[in-house]
Amino acid sequence: MPVAPQVWHYRQSVDYMIELYRAMIDYGSRNRETLLYNSYVMARHSIEKGGKDSWTIGADRVEALTVAAEKARLENPDPMAGRGRGGLGGGGGGDAVVGFGGPPAPSELYEKILHDPAHRDPRGYIISPDQADFPTAVKFVNVLLKGGAEVMRATKDFTVAGKNYPAGSFIFKTAQAYRPLILDSFEPQHHPTDLSYPGGPPKRPYDITGWTIAAQMGVQFDRVMESFDGPFEQLGFDLLPPPVAKVGGVANPVGYLVSHKENDSFVLINRLLKAGAEVYWLKDEVTANGKGFGTGTIYVPASAAAKPIVEAGAKGLGITIMGVAATPKGDALKLKPIHIGLVDIYGGSMPSGWLRWMFEHYEFPFELVFPQVLEGGNLKSSYDSIVFPSDTYTEGRGGRGGFAFRNGPAPESLPEEYRSMLGTISASKTVPPVRKFVEDGGTVIGMGAAATIGEAMGLPVENFLVEPGPDGKPKPLTSEKVYIPGSVLNIKFNNKDPIAYGMRDTGYVFFDTSPVFRLKSDSTTKLSQVAWFDTKTPLYSGWAIGQEYLNGGCMATQASIGAGKVVLMSFEATFRGTPHDDFKLLFNSLYYGSATPVTLGQSPGAGTN
Repeated sequence: MPVAPQVWHYRQSVDYMIELYRAMIDYGSRNRETLLYNSYVMARHSIEKGGKDSWTIGADRVEALTVAAEKARLENPDPMAGRGRGGLGGGGGGDAVVGFGGPPAPSELYEKILHDPAHRDPRGYIISPDQADFPTAVKFVNVLLKGGAEVMRATKDFTVAGKNYPAGSFIFKTAQAYRPLILDSFEPQHHPTDLSYPGGPPKRPYDITGWTIAAQMGVQFDRVMESFDGPFEQLGFDLLPPPVAKVGGVANPVGYLVSHKENDSFVLINRLLKAGAEVYWLKDEVTANGKGFGTGTIYVPASAAAKPIVEAGAKGLGITIMGVAATPKGDALKLKPIHIGLVDIYGGSMPSGWLRWMFEHYEFPFELVFPQVLEGGNLKSSYDSIVFPSDTYTEGRGGRGGFAFRNGPAPESLPEEYRSMLGTISASKTVPPVRKFVEDGGTVIGMGAAATIGEAMGLPVENFLVEPGPDGKPKPLTSEKVYIPGSVLNIKFNNKDPIAYGMRDTGYVFFDTSPVFRLKSDSTTKLSQVAWFDTKTPLYSGWAIGQEYLNGGCMATQASIGAGKVVLMSFEATFRGTPHDDFKLLFNSLYYGSATPVTLGQSPGAGTN
């Protein structure tokens, strides 16, 4: 209902919500039998669908049917076309399944395309402990447990569809009440192309169009297409603790290898550095006992400070750790303790809030930094790395932005203790002292839309999503040509670059109308391409108009300015705390700029250069 113009008070918002909640409770109490019965019926239908061949008819299958129907019409033109209405169930004879006003398409296409056995829904999913980051896979299982899903765990080794799985594997059968949650979490979403008119601008959705949590969290799983069973126990709905591991390898090691593939290895790194222990990243991946530890394999020399932390990390975090009898040889980076400045603005940045949660969870030392502090300069005396979350730099392009106050209220309207939070991040006032921070040896990380701060700092990058304008100069592509709101895309990573240590060479990123860069050649500043698109069809889950324009565009790069580093990640690597598979890109960036290149193993037991 319209609200008359007025000064709106917070009390009114509270009253509005209380009234709504009471109305919902009243409705439920009056219709409890109908609501409870309908819930039962929905659950029963989900269980029935999960126990037999069934299909989820999404926009992708409708599009496939439309294409097949058009092909059938061209191959078998109807001589009666144009004499009747045609289309669904009418027209000049025969059956029709798609469209109005044209020759009918054979009705058997409906069954052939929409019920194609190759596109039926799985009967279940299996997550094996034998994967790159099993502790994060357990966090994924907890997400589904929170949502009410039924989860089973194998009590001993078993075989399904000719493949062997170890005890401890997680099993999700789709014959359960929360089948839609299971499918939504494992399978990609297919948003229909919804335009205002043919060839016109897209109708903007309220929120994101693709999420597929399994992909964003980097969970490796198998789909099972037929009914199956095994030595499975039903889990309750209590959240699972991290898996328990133990330190492998030799009994009295000179040091430990730690997997760089596992996010929680950064909790271990932070604890070790806090205790004064040494931590190195080896340039090349190390394999021990048949286990690959990822590019940038982590090496921790044995010490009185390191041993209890390493043992507790295996037991309490479940990460992969191997004791070795000799110090690895070769090039490495020696890490140092860091202090992080996390940029925020008055009113609160939502992306900055999610990063606060992440830093706390992974035990990174940080403090909030507001524009006035940045503009005051002398930043290297307080910080090693400064992170600009997606909506904090507003003079760039891309991104949906947040809900923070861009200009802020008048200072005199605020209590004294809050006035230091006022201000905005600008190219004219904020960027010069931030660039000086980098020149002095600091690291700046621009994320999401804030990655465009790199252009303001003078890096040789420019907008990739452009086309020649009437005057021959590049102009940005319009949303009619490129529009990708909150979708999961396939991407390539250079995991030989320290920013991408521990990553696979291909993966997924969350793209939300994000900036895309073209790296320019520059004799003074060398850019390293860390993540980029190498296909004209990168869409995995969601909606992407004009995705072919992304091919060749760069989404993550890093460069040196003076003694420091600038890292730009223009995709949403930490969006709502969900894309765990990309967290390592941020965590690596925090440490890389201040790390010292060394050569290990130059003398017996040597730990430094």
